[in-house]
Order: sequence, then C-alpha cells, then structure tokens
Amino acid sequence: MLRPFKSLIQYPAQRQRLAAELRALWQLAWPMLIGQLATVGMAVVDVGMAGHASAQDLAGVSLGVSIWNMLIITLMGVMMSVNPTVAHHVGAGELSQVPPVVRQALWKAFGLGLMAALLANWTALVFDHMTLEPRVRELAIDFTHVTSLSMPLFACYRVLYGYSTSINQTKPLMVIAILSLLLNIVVNSLLVFGLLGFPKLGGLGCAWATLATVAFNLVALIAWMHHAPSYRSTWPFGHYEAPDWAQIKPLLKLGLPIGVTYFAESSAFSLIALLVAEFGSTEVAAHQIALNFTSLVFMVPLSLGLALLTRVGHSLGAGEVVQARFQAWVGVALGLAFAVLSAVLIGAMATPIARAYTDDAAVIALAAQLLFLAALFQLSDATQVVTSCAIRGYKVTRSPMVIHLTAFWVFSLPLGYALGVAPAWLGWAPSAPMGAQGFWIALVVGLTIAALGLVVLLRSVTRSRLPGMTT
Repeated sequence: MLRPFKSLIQYPAQRQRLAAELRALWQLAWPMLIGQLATVGMAVVDVGMAGHASAQDLAGVSLGVSIWNMLIITLMGVMMSVNPTVAHHVGAGELSQVPPVVRQALWKAFGLGLMAALLANWTALVFDHMTLEPRVRELAIDFTHVTSLSMPLFACYRVLYGYSTSINQTKPLMVIAILSLLLNIVVNSLLVFGLLGFPKLGGLGCAWATLATVAFNLVALIAWMHHAPSYRSTWPFGHYEAPDWAQIKPLLKLGLPIGVTYFAESSAFSLIALLVAEFGSTEVAAHQIALNFTSLVFMVPLSLGLALLTRVGHSLGAGEVVQARFQAWVGVALGLAFAVLSAVLIGAMATPIARAYTDDAAVIALAAQLLFLAALFQLSDATQVVTSCAIRGYKVTRSPMVIHLTAFWVFSLPLGYALGVAPAWLGWAPSAPMGAQGFWIALVVGLTIAALGLVVLLRSVTRSRLPGMTT
C-alpha cells in the first residue's frame, strides 16, 4: 500500500506529484462535497423539524426514512455504472460514445425507479405487524407512500449526476443542491408547522418536502445542462432513442453489484431502525439522530471517493495504469486523514450534537452514546467508501459486493441481533438486550471487516493492471 509513496521523502519531484494530485482531487471533490452536504442537510432538516414537532413525529419519520434510505441508496448504487463507463470514454477521447450511454442509463433508471416505488409501498406493510404507537405507525406508512412517488425522478437525477461528475462538471451539482436545501427548509417550515395558512401536517410535511426537492433537482440539472457550453460535446438529449437491451445490459451488469453493495450497508442501518422500534420511540429517535449526523459526516469521504472514481477512470481510459494506481492510494490516504479528524470531533462533541436535534433528555443521552460509537468507526467507514470507489474506477464491482455482503449480513447484522435483542435461545447473548447500542457495536465490527477486505482487494486490482504484474 505504501510503496507508491516511499520516494516522497527523498525526491522533491515526487512530493510535487503528490501535491498536484491532491489539488486535482480536491478541485473535483469540493463542489460535490458541498452538494452532498446540502443533500444530506435536507435529511437533517427533516429529522430536526420532525423532532421539534413531537417525539412521535420523529419516530414516524425515522421509520419512513429507513425504507426511503434503503431504496434510494440502492438505486444510487445501480446508477453509478454511468460514472466509470463515461469516465473511461472521456479518458480515451471517445466523446461520441457518451450520449448513448446516458440515454440508455436514463431508461434503466426510470424502470428501476418505478420498481423501487412499488417495492417501497409493499415494504410499508411491515409497519402493520410491528408494535408501534398508532400515530407513529400511521405517519410511517403515509411518509413511505408519498416519498415513493419521487423514486423514478431520483433515479434519473442520479444518472445525470454521474454523467456530470464524469465529465468534470461538479459545480452545477453543488449549486443545485444548495438551492434544493433552501427549498426543503421552506417547504418543511410551511407544511410541518402550518405556517402562512398552509395545513399543519407534522412529520408528513417532510415527505412532501422531499418529493418537491427531488423533482426540483432533476428539472434544475436538465435546465443547467441545456444552457451550459460544457455539456454540448456530450449532450445526451440530441434525439430520441428507444430502450436498447444490448446497451442497458452491460450497464446493469456493472451497476447491479454496486447497488447490492450499497443495499448491504444501507439495509443494515435501516433494519436496525426497524428492530429497535420494539424498544420504543426513544431508541428509534436516538438511532435516527446518530445515523443522521454520521451520514452528514460520511459525505466527505464519499465525495472524495466519487472524485477518485472519476480520476482513476480517466487515467485508465487513457491507458495510464501507473498513474491510476498512484491516484487510488492518494485518495485512500486523504480519506484516512479526514477520518482521524472526524473521529476526534464526534467523540468530543457527542452530547452537544445530540442536543441540537431534540430537547428530550432521554433521547439526548442515548444518542450521545451512539455518537461515541460512531466516532470509533470513522476510520473504517472512510476507508471502505474511498477504497470501494477507487476499485469501481477499474470497473471491478462484484468482489466489493461480496466483501460488503459478508461484512454486514454475515457478521454485523447477526452480531447486532445477538447484542441488541439478546434472544433467550442464544446462549452467549448478554443478560439483557442492549438495544440500539448493541447494533451500533456490531456496525463497528462490520465496517472494520469491510475496510480491511477492500484494502486487500484494491492492492490486488491495482497490481494486476501494472505491466508484467499479476495478482
């Protein structure tokens, strides 16, 4: 792992090369980072406003968000097949190949988005079989019904997002995300609290705000692309093109393993929300607060990873395999550096962070404990997301999928169930259920396993592409 950096101390040229790569990576990443933070900021607004409406509103929104997050993150992963495909074409100078890729990816996105919407409404039936307060159950179901309408729009937006990122156009994504955040705040304020004569919907207002902002994202990005000169050489809407299975199939083959990878991780977090619901609104609310804030922090290594995917994809498309390997490890090192800083800050500020979300003392106390556990897995979380993005730049997606499934479904979830629920039939379970804390301890284990496995895989993949080298 450290071999590409061994000469940095001795040779100034190598230090200059590292500095140049860090600048290029950051230049591509920072607009995405602000955009991603603004996007997650919308979820922060939803949770914060629902929490100040009532504990029941926060619990209901948290359960609805658990389904929403699981499905849209999976969709996001499947749509990421656009990123390496377009990046390789751009790196190879094959700009004429980009528009057909985007058009077929949009057909794929629309179809899968409709399927996700149907699946969300079907999944919401689980709330009828859970021990929930009536108000919480009703809100969770209604939240899921409303937000499901946005899933086809979201999937299409993520295709255009990946296309824009892969041609080095990240600033439009930042501007649109900031405007979406402002729109989300306004719509939430009007509908959650019933301001200016609008109906007071409580937590359900968050669902309508989500639908409005997702629709705005798609329309605004298409409008920006239409007017910006940077998109003209690869403009994807020059003419109508019917769905072509021969072109959609390789996109699915590349994207489905990424979607399954994202599902493996997101479903672990979402299932925790469903399982801790049996312990009451306090456990659900505390889990959602900790998850919401760590998702916000997670946007930094994710943005670095997406920028790294583009950088590595461009280099590989141009046939520069040595440069791609160097870029991959620079990205991983930068992600680790941020993780150290975030771990210290989260651990030191756990209680003030929890207090910013709610006034409930019990929720604050438990959320602070969960945030301390979140601080422990920052190194692993940052490493696994940046490393997996670097690997996807090589168009390798199945092996990361296996690693994530193993880490979360073989180790993390079973361990979390044993610690959190402590079923009587399991002899080595703790004497009393640990609730959300037990699940979060298991998340630390799962993320660590994923990070270690992905680092080994990245080393193997990068070495195998070097001239004269094998795995």
